[in-house]
Amino acid sequence: MPTEDGRLTKAETKILWRALETLDQKFPFSSDHLLVIGVSTSEIMGKPIGTDSSLSVAADMFSVFEAWGRARGVHLAFQCCEHLNRALVTTAETRRKFHLEPVTVRPVPKAGGAMATIAYERLPEALCVESVRADAGIDIGDTLIGMHLKAVAVPVRPPERQLGSANITMAYTRPKLIGGPRAAYPEGW
Repeated sequence: MPTEDGRLTKAETKILWRALETLDQKFPFSSDHLLVIGVSTSEIMGKPIGTDSSLSVAADMFSVFEAWGRARGVHLAFQCCEHLNRALVTTAETRRKFHLEPVTVRPVPKAGGAMATIAYERLPEALCVESVRADAGIDIGDTLIGMHLKAVAVPVRPPERQLGSANITMAYTRPKLIGGPRAAYPEGW
């Protein structure tokens, strides 16, 4: 559980880093990939989703996501809450690379959530897009990121399944297998 002043503990920071490393082991990321991130800081703090956003928890988490993503070159998209129709915060570079449709909104803690607010403040050339088809995702606090993943999601179990009081759920995607019993597939599928 985060500290009383609303900061992640070192142990929680390590839980988040290990979860991302586990996902990277199953799906090695590169600059050609997009990771969708959904976070409920309320759930992390032990409160119902959307009731007690914590900018300090979001800031601590953003530092981990940003450092981890930069090390791999992976593009990040931070999901807003349902009050913004689950739009996502990303960068202008990511919008261009993945041909994403921009929307005009600025997330705030009560409409977008703490994580999206911090991402908007800290990402270079931040903007919001309507939707993505991400290669993988991490959902902390049951924020329901599935609508932003490509069609075939493969669950990944992190070493620790909770951060604070919030569940951690992850997935990567793979191409659809088509053709039925007569089809041949490349090695590894």
